[in-house]
Amino acid sequence: MTAAQSTNPLAAFQWTPQPCAEALITGLVAEFLERNAFAGELKRKLYVEAGVRFSDLLDSIHVPSSQQAKDELAAAGYVRRPVPGTEERYVQEKGIFPEIVLDDRAVTSAYLKVESVADFLITWQNPAAIEGPPLGAIRRAQVESANSTELWVIERHGHRGFDIPQLMPNEAVAILAHAEAFRRRRRGFENDADGFAQVSRLIDAAIADLGVDRTCDLFFAAEREYWQRRNRAAQVQKNRQDRLGLGWANHDHHTYRSSREQFAKMIAVFEKLGFHCRERFYAGAQSGWGAQVLEQPGAGIIIFADVDLSPDELFEDFAHEGLAPRDKLGTVGLWCALHGEAFLEAGMHHLECQFDFDALKHQLESGEGVRVMKPFTNFPYLRQAFTEGEIWSVRPERIEKLLHAGRITDEQARQFREKGALGSHLENLERNEGFKGFNQTGVSEIIARTDPRAQFAQH
Repeated sequence: MTAAQSTNPLAAFQWTPQPCAEALITGLVAEFLERNAFAGELKRKLYVEAGVRFSDLLDSIHVPSSQQAKDELAAAGYVRRPVPGTEERYVQEKGIFPEIVLDDRAVTSAYLKVESVADFLITWQNPAAIEGPPLGAIRRAQVESANSTELWVIERHGHRGFDIPQLMPNEAVAILAHAEAFRRRRRGFENDADGFAQVSRLIDAAIADLGVDRTCDLFFAAEREYWQRRNRAAQVQKNRQDRLGLGWANHDHHTYRSSREQFAKMIAVFEKLGFHCRERFYAGAQSGWGAQVLEQPGAGIIIFADVDLSPDELFEDFAHEGLAPRDKLGTVGLWCALHGEAFLEAGMHHLECQFDFDALKHQLESGEGVRVMKPFTNFPYLRQAFTEGEIWSVRPERIEKLLHAGRITDEQARQFREKGALGSHLENLERNEGFKGFNQTGVSEIIARTDPRAQFAQH
């Protein structure tokens, strides 16, 4: 467990800013950038062309080993966690920070996360050799060496070590086959239970061939692709990041909306993919919804799973015991009734990525015609805002079912038929001081403004 435990589920994880660790990383990065000109130019381009911060892409920093370095790491809350490939790996488990590896060499190395090392090298026309086979669990390349520094790019696929596992020929074929199966999986079902059963079979087959962590990595690559195809803001920003060779390497968390009836089924599938339940989230009694946060450490994926919820249910094991259906739909339940389960037909509600908050907003609005909504979190250590919602058409039979059940009015039904309903977003997020949590109090207003029933007052 990575945070203080409590019998109160809302206090089971108490994430706080970590200024000492932030100061340590800021100092290491500043020194590295002074000595590595290419890294400095890359930092500038990331900011100017994509609104992305260099520090948010750091996978790890490798520094010369010394007693002083160990003392500084301990003071900043880092603890030693060996992995294959190094005994001297240190992590800060109370916040989001790059790993630190103590090296016998007198060289400082920074490893930047990318979705594809090959794509990065092609983008920058860099001839560096790639360590690790195509489709391997880890691939990396040294892209610059200067003044006792090395800049590397690294891609990971469910592997946290620094060794390079061997890839067998039959494993490569299996990776391609299961990736294709996840990308092509059927999304629409008359009975949602059939959809969950189908995807569970696909996941079981992939795990049998590839293991849990690699399966999780493949599954969420397919999920991001499906969501991106349905969201213009995502397409615009992905193109900006692809021009720098990043892909979605800066993803922070994936958000799913679920009906009450299907929530426990969805959580069960996520747990099959290696997720464990982290903190519960509740935006306040007036909001009518809550969430379960889940984490998959091997694949580096965080999920924010939303569902209509009452205050008393928050203290039950709602993620596993199930939730009874209600006649009245909240914001999350109505979204699912209009578009389908996020896990199935609708796809994710949003992907949240780490950016320089102000830079991204300015660049999207002034250069790309993508509007960013009013921030719903604006703390020094956490800033969040949605891009303006993508409007999706709604299938007539879904509207008629809601109307017949008295869950929407005649006027709302007419508006949904003619204008569609709010679908998905990209979320602009900036974390500082390694803050790992979420805003428990400031999201009620923004969720209310993403309720499809409220959209007609906005246009």
